[in-house]
Amino acid sequence: MTYVRTLKRIRLDKTNYRKRAAVIVGRHSFATVKVTDQNVAAQILKPTPTGDLVIASAHSHELVTKHGWKGSTNSLPACYLTGLLLGKKALENGTNKAVLYIGKDHFTTRVATCAKGIADSGVNIPISEESLPDAERISGQHIADYASSLKANEEEYKSRFSALLKNGLKPEDYPAHFEEVRFKISGKAAEAPKPKKEKKEAAAPAMEEKSSKDKKASSQKKEEKPKKSEKAGKKKE
Repeated sequence: MTYVRTLKRIRLDKTNYRKRAAVIVGRHSFATVKVTDQNVAAQILKPTPTGDLVIASAHSHELVTKHGWKGSTNSLPACYLTGLLLGKKALENGTNKAVLYIGKDHFTTRVATCAKGIADSGVNIPISEESLPDAERISGQHIADYASSLKANEEEYKSRFSALLKNGLKPEDYPAHFEEVRFKISGKAAEAPKPKKEKKEAAAPAMEEKSSKDKKASSQKKEEKPKKSEKAGKKKE
């Protein structure tokens, strides 16, 4: 039995070489997103035979130091804003197309939200709309709603949102602050969310039409049966 040496990055579970080969063969720039317990880091890279070239990179800490962000640096709003900032930098460097590459990491809601920010910046990056959270969660509306529900209990309210209050941000103002920072980065007003298609309601009339057709067909069959019996009676006479 021969010994086959396993590559170190496979042993350490750091690289999926099949995905890696697909990215290199595709010759497209690719975006990577790393979400930690405190921050979000994202890059757009270009694969080359000698190594990957970093085209643009963004870190959620930049939101705080350069754009006045007062919220959490690893929340869904922070992920979106980091992706938006990354996409803006990539466009400035002449890259308008990329694919999402996560390697051995899991595809999470935060990764999808960051990719949504990259796409909204103008970079063409394929991502399924079904994998994205609602616009209210991206803007932090769920945080504001939760804060409003805790307003009655002042101690728990201050304990839960101590970091935000220390930064001078009321959690109820999270969506407004998000829009403010988003506008600073993109320079564009927010677009109205697209209404979701209601497939079930559209299918209901079709079912009603089918049922009405079935009823008509059954009534016609019932009318034909007496006619046949009348003909049989005439023949006997």
